Amino acid sequence: MTAEQTQAIRFPVDADRMHRFDPEMTAMILAYVEERLAIVETPVDGLGDRAVLEQAVAGLIGDDPRDAREVLDIYVEHMADTILSADSPRFFAFIPAAPTKASLLFDMVVSAASLQGCSWLEAAGAVIAENQALRVMADIAGMPASSGGVFVSGGSAGNLSALVVARDMARRKRIEQGLPEIRLRVVVSDQAHSSIRSALNITGMDALIVPTLDGRLEGQFLREALDEDPDLSDIAAIVATCGTTNAGIIDDLVAAADVAREHDWWFHVDGAYGGAGMLSAGIRDRYLGVERADSLVMDPHKWWFAPFDSAALLYREPHLAKSVHTQDAAYLDVIHEDDDDFNPSDLAYHLTRRARGMALWFSMAVNGLNAYRDAVDHALLMATYAADRIDEHPDLHLLRRPDLSVILFRRVGWLHADYEQWGQRLLRDQTAFVTHSAWRGETVARLVFLHPGTTTAMVDEVLATLSSGNYRA
Repeated sequence: MTAEQTQAIRFPVDADRMHRFDPEMTAMILAYVEERLAIVETPVDGLGDRAVLEQAVAGLIGDDPRDAREVLDIYVEHMADTILSADSPRFFAFIPAAPTKASLLFDMVVSAASLQGCSWLEAAGAVIAENQALRVMADIAGMPASSGGVFVSGGSAGNLSALVVARDMARRKRIEQGLPEIRLRVVVSDQAHSSIRSALNITGMDALIVPTLDGRLEGQFLREALDEDPDLSDIAAIVATCGTTNAGIIDDLVAAADVAREHDWWFHVDGAYGGAGMLSAGIRDRYLGVERADSLVMDPHKWWFAPFDSAALLYREPHLAKSVHTQDAAYLDVIHEDDDDFNPSDLAYHLTRRARGMALWFSMAVNGLNAYRDAVDHALLMATYAADRIDEHPDLHLLRRPDLSVILFRRVGWLHADYEQWGQRLLRDQTAFVTHSAWRGETVARLVFLHPGTTTAMVDEVLATLSSGNYRA
């Protein structure tokens, strides 16, 4: 390009205006964040009306800028209250969240500094911090010193990434044995999380489903299901769960590990919700066998009290995952020059990723693990308290004693519509957010306890609405 051509280039005027520090907008946002963090009891909030929300944001984004205060006000006045707060101590549906204040604040640091965590070359400090948090989790699970892993976006991403490795390991074994390539299967219980079924569909594998009597994968039923199958040569892995999402049940991990070892199958444990229960000394023995997993998933954004979105994926032998997930491209060669390095991008199906484990790392260091143990024990005791109250209630029937912090129960005489109306009333009154579930084909009530700020008074308030004289639609 000639000098004349260079001079003729006309760069856009003020092209960097979006990237300049704006002290007024910064102060305004930080003030809102401080106000939010200072709330003693986060409200449940409510549902949104599509027409109202669409009207509130109509024309908001255009070619010209809008005042930041105007946009924030629209969020606060029209949007914030329509986003259910999973971190409310009255959020008893699905699987709640309860991020610590330290984790929320450091997540702001991760965002404000645009921290990514793809490789050791690009983000050594982030990788070392995340690896320290992963090491703590692996040690709590009893996995060997050689184990390692990565933080992914959620349990679904973790289960998928682990089962991709399981599939490829099975394929390699078949190649080594001179066997033809076939469609593989994975052994799962009838209570396995929906993400397992989705992962099998994506990876082109099928499920060998083991029936359960009470929702728990038992050694007896596992072996009976295998004995009844005429050919197990196509099995790649077995999946067990420590803390089923619907009922909080811990599978017989020892039996599953024994079967996996006998057949040389990959052993994957889905502990997305319930894995944190290992922090409690009172129930740690229920997790025997988890230390033998080839891969284990635990979600910090659930019971490890970190912000969304964060799931820890641990491998017994991370070099196997690296051999499967490493993406090769000319521009990536520079991050793969050291074969001994485990880049986060090499251990799951992702490449680009934010340093989503650093908020947990900061909170662990600031609060100490005993604070985590106490918070988990609080949820377990709250579940026991609720189960006891339900047992005593003349109109209620507890379906099973809780393994962890999920309660399933029946309101005598109710049908599906009654549970729906009850949940709507609780949300309308801001008593709690509760959704119904199903157990053995029957609509039932479900409560999940996770937040250490949940009180027995809150539980009593919810259960009181179920008495014959107090219920109203």
